[in-house]
Amino acid sequence: MEQVLGDCLRIVHPGVLNRLGHIRHVLFDFDGTLSVLRQGWEDVMIPLMIEVILANGKTSSAEEKAEIEAEVRAYVDRSSGILTIRQMQWLAEAVTRHGLASEVLTASEYKGLYLQRLMLRVGKRIARLTGGESTPSENMISGAEAFVNGLARRGARLYLASGTDHVDVVREVAALGLLPCFNGGVYGALDGNEDHAKERVIERILVENQLSGDELLVIGDGPVEIREGVARRALTLGMATDEIVRSGWNPRKVERLLQAGADLLAPDFAQTEKLIQILFEPDFLRQAP
Repeated sequence: MEQVLGDCLRIVHPGVLNRLGHIRHVLFDFDGTLSVLRQGWEDVMIPLMIEVILANGKTSSAEEKAEIEAEVRAYVDRSSGILTIRQMQWLAEAVTRHGLASEVLTASEYKGLYLQRLMLRVGKRIARLTGGESTPSENMISGAEAFVNGLARRGARLYLASGTDHVDVVREVAALGLLPCFNGGVYGALDGNEDHAKERVIERILVENQLSGDELLVIGDGPVEIREGVARRALTLGMATDEIVRSGWNPRKVERLLQAGADLLAPDFAQTEKLIQILFEPDFLRQAP
């Protein structure tokens, strides 16, 4: 039976309480988990994908258009967290499969179009932060900085992996003041190889440090990192964040994180000390009234 601890945490799999208390390494996703700098990326990617598949509206029927839109939305939702280039590879395949466009671009070309549009939306947000017009806390999920620092004080080795390009991730993590916290490394997407793909990072952490799954916690708002963590028997904390208000539950994310198999769910990091105590001292729950 699922346990709900106020607005702090949902324990989806009660058996996880027997696995907590051994965490030594923690892997974070970035966008939507800690940072809201790229909030709204889906609202850029989905219309772009629909547009290029439909060849700017050249479709045979309204029914076909509706089917393509549903296909794109479902794909983007389930692929949240993977390397952007993989999403663009799917797009190139979908354009070919539907056969409505006279020309099919490469995945890299589609990625260029996407990033161009995305930066029109989020570039000013990033510029305000780097220019000192907004604060790091205004661009993070509630309690994120305190939570990351709290884990570091507990002696956990911290890593960050993102589907966003490596150079951009490092710059944005640094702008938020979090870069020194990630002593295990920051891993963004690399051109031409997938060494920083989340499943590979998780695997390396486990193998190189000779960890059991109970010693690694994977934290993210996307189904990809949660699925990959579950597949390798790591502990998983799904962050069902509302990126607009930066606190509180996002029902859509709750659903997809449950489907991905998350052990635990949280809406934000506002109750930092309580969250950390549960993760590192699970007996605290058994003693609570």
